[in-house]
Amino acid sequence: MLDENKISDGPFDLMDGAVGEFQQIQQDVNRQRAIAADISRPMAQRLEAYEDIIDSEVGDTAFIRARNIERETGLRQIYLKFEGGNPTGTQKDRVAFAQAMDALRRQFDTITLATCGNFGVAQALAASLAGIRCVIFIPGTYHTRRIQEMEQLGAEIVRVPGDYEGAVNISSQRALENEWYDANPGGSNTMMQLTAYGGISYEIYDELSDAPAAVAAPVSNGTTFAGIYKGFISLYRRGKTSRMPRMVAGSSFGKNPIVQAVLKNKATCEDLVPGKIHETRVNEPLINWHAIDGNLALRAVRDTGGWAGNATDKAMRRYSRLIREREGLDVLPASTAGLIALIEHHKSNPLPNDRYVVVLTGRKS
Repeated sequence: MLDENKISDGPFDLMDGAVGEFQQIQQDVNRQRAIAADISRPMAQRLEAYEDIIDSEVGDTAFIRARNIERETGLRQIYLKFEGGNPTGTQKDRVAFAQAMDALRRQFDTITLATCGNFGVAQALAASLAGIRCVIFIPGTYHTRRIQEMEQLGAEIVRVPGDYEGAVNISSQRALENEWYDANPGGSNTMMQLTAYGGISYEIYDELSDAPAAVAAPVSNGTTFAGIYKGFISLYRRGKTSRMPRMVAGSSFGKNPIVQAVLKNKATCEDLVPGKIHETRVNEPLINWHAIDGNLALRAVRDTGGWAGNATDKAMRRYSRLIREREGLDVLPASTAGLIALIEHHKSNPLPNDRYVVVLTGRKS
């Protein structure tokens, strides 16, 4: 059995991770896929077909009021934005499909990225539907069932020594050398990635007709979190909302630079000591010693008067089970870190009656 208090010296066996319905989706969009991936067709036709795939399959995820969680926690009007409804089971599909569309438009023949699981499946699916080669770099000690999904989708897997951050560097370097499309966070595509995740904000606005009092979400690199913030900035500046929501970040206990910067009142995110980051089957989607878009996420918290909180593996498992039993959603335990940060704050500093949105980023297999 895996010792959840230590990093394994051998292969690191993650939880099965999120789960999606990509095989069914491939069948559902077979006609559009045939057009988008056909290099003999005019680019305008290929782009139109691929945009049709995005419109029909990505985003517009479930939004429900969690009345049973409200009764359990004593905080009224909690809404769950469930990103597990995306094709591969996480919010990563939003940016993966946006980047594949961009790569198609700019006539790249190869997309590359580094991943430990979910993002790789999302990008592999998005690339396959566009007829683009996908090369995925994975830290050598990581093992997850999602690697098999990437291979089924036609992605080429390259094992590299070291950690995730190192794999990102290698992938980006290969992109530069080979003129591949670099789909990694922190590069030239950052604004596109933020805009793609900003779609979550627009969908929340569509449901509430205004911004909620707060939006809580888990953080790792901070890209999704910063994108949600960017989306609400756009809505507020355009007069669509009457306020900005307070942004609430949650992550694994003591293992994320963004949360640590907030709790320690640091001006910027500071790298953690890699040797002190202990990965478990629960916290892996959240932790890193270097948050690539951490300062963007930190700004989101600070500029909105939000807050951040730690979540233990035990708490994440408990809330994942609670959401499944009380609200009928199967979510990855790591997805609940934002909810935990929201609820723990409410326990010590009671929040007023208002509307609160929790973004759940992955569906449990």
